[in-house]
Parts: sequence; structure tokens; C-alpha cells
Amino acid sequence: MVYLHGLGHFHPETVITNRFLHELDIGCSEKWILERVGIHTRRTSLSLEYITQTKNQDPRAAYEASTCTHAQSGAQAARLALARAGLTTADLGLIVSGSSASDYISPAEAATVAGELNVDIPCFDLNTACSSFGTQITFLSKMQAHALPPYILVVNPESLTHSVDYADRKTAALFGDGSSAAVVSCSVPSKMRFEACEVSSNPLSWDKVRIPRFGHFVQNGNAVQGFAIRKTTDALRKLQTRYHIDSVSLKFVGHQANLGMLNTVCERCGFVPDNHWYNVIEFGNTGCSSAPAVLSQNWERLQPGDHIAIVVVGSGLSWVQMMLRILQ
Repeated sequence: MVYLHGLGHFHPETVITNRFLHELDIGCSEKWILERVGIHTRRTSLSLEYITQTKNQDPRAAYEASTCTHAQSGAQAARLALARAGLTTADLGLIVSGSSASDYISPAEAATVAGELNVDIPCFDLNTACSSFGTQITFLSKMQAHALPPYILVVNPESLTHSVDYADRKTAALFGDGSSAAVVSCSVPSKMRFEACEVSSNPLSWDKVRIPRFGHFVQNGNAVQGFAIRKTTDALRKLQTRYHIDSVSLKFVGHQANLGMLNTVCERCGFVPDNHWYNVIEFGNTGCSSAPAVLSQNWERLQPGDHIAIVVVGSGLSWVQMMLRILQ
């Protein structure tokens, strides 16, 4: 199992509102966006002027136009996670990173985050796009505890607005930028631990969601939404059955793809609104940082005895389920 010691998140300051997208004149009214995805705002590391002028037609230019690198945003989230854990960078022995669209093809993005944190420790990337956080935790849970350093930083920086074609209304409304970080350990106990971690995938459908090198995000929207709803519902029911917890007591955090998808899952599994934690309304789909960022934003709400079911889906197509238990 993997013990959780601290969580952190970071989102850029610039806000993309539905009104801004409507004023781009690409055929997406505020009403159309809310009915389709339920998202009100999202954050970006690009300037609104840049998006207006270019509609991001050349994704290669977005990196140069960005106000914040993955290394910087990942480090911001990491500092909050370390503060909550009562630790410093000197306590870290390993950094594992993952992203749906890294700033660099090489080196590993974990190295750039380590450089920003000014730590000289082993680091590598492990990613399954939007499900990366769950994959990383599951991978660590299968390792021999004595073979790992006491404290590990798991970081997930995302800047998906860099891959959005802002002339395409189908994707312009979906994505935001953000980072999450978790300080975990396989050997140092805490009152929070990840259990029941499982990774699955359907690689024959890998082409349903993709970001080509130097290209824009593309997906088969209907197929992916159906996949996300089915796999999330099935995984959530498995966790409910395994832990014998009904939806009145169990909390749920899913991949923040869109509010409609999440609400459908909650309806099928009988979740009451108070037990469904999400941030997609304010931040949009922030890829692999989305679910852990929701947990981080609810850090103060975590109480002894809580069980939080986490189910994340991603391209590949991949999905991960796990349970976060807050011990008495």
C-alpha cells in the first residue's frame, strides 16, 4: 500500500470564461457550453490576447507564449504538498512525474521539476495521460517498500490549453491548465493510505483520444464519453462492493472530464451530491492533475473514517481505480 503524507495543487491565474469563448466567434454560446459540458471557467498559462489573436493554430508556439512551465507549476504544487506533509525537499528521495502532453520530449519531465525544486535525486516519468496519477500510485504500491526511499514526490503538471485548437468549439470549452503533487511513502505510515489500486486498459482503442506531436488534441467524443461513463461506473461499483460501503457514506472523486459525465456516474451509483467532490466547473478538464487536485482542494475535509473512491480514465484507453482511506 501507499501512505499519503501531503497533497498540493496549482492553477494559473488567467481565467477563460464562457463569455470569452463566445466572443471568439466559433459557434459556442455560453448556453451551449453549459448544456454540453457544464463548465463555467478554466485556467490557462496562455494570455487571453494570445488566444484571441492566434486561436493557438500553431501549438508549437504555445510553449514560448506560456507564462508558466510545467516545471514551475509542478514545483508550486509540490511545495504545498511538502508543507502539508511537514517535510522539505531534503526529505525527498525520488520524483515520479506524468503528463498528457509534456513540455519536453526529452529529458523526463520529472527532471525539470527536480531542477526547479533544486534537488539532486533520482527521477523518472510514468504516464498514461489523464489516468497517470492512478497509474503512478498503483505502480508504487506493487514495489517492495524497502527498495524505495522513505518519501516520494508524485507530480502531475498539465497545460492542455497549449494543445487546444481555439477555432474548434468541440474542444475549446473543455480544457484548463493545472498541476497536482502528492508526497507519499511505502514505508513511513500515515493516517491516509491508498488501497485497492488497479490499472486496466483497452489499447485497441488507443486512437480514440490523442495529441499528435506538434498537433492539436483530437478525440472521438461520443465513444470516449461512453467509455468513461461505463468504466467509471463499473470501477466505482467494484469499490463499493469490496468495501461494503453504500453511496451515503462513500466519497467519490472522478476524472474531471465534464460535469455531465460525472453526474451520470453518480446517478447510476446512487451518490448524494455532498459526497461527490469535483472542480470541473471552475477549472475544466486538467488532465492527470484533475482528480488529485480535487483531493488537494478538499484536504481540510478529510476526516478519520472517510473512504474516498477515486476512479480516473485516460487515453490509451486506460482506467484506474483506488480507495483512499483515512484511518481512525
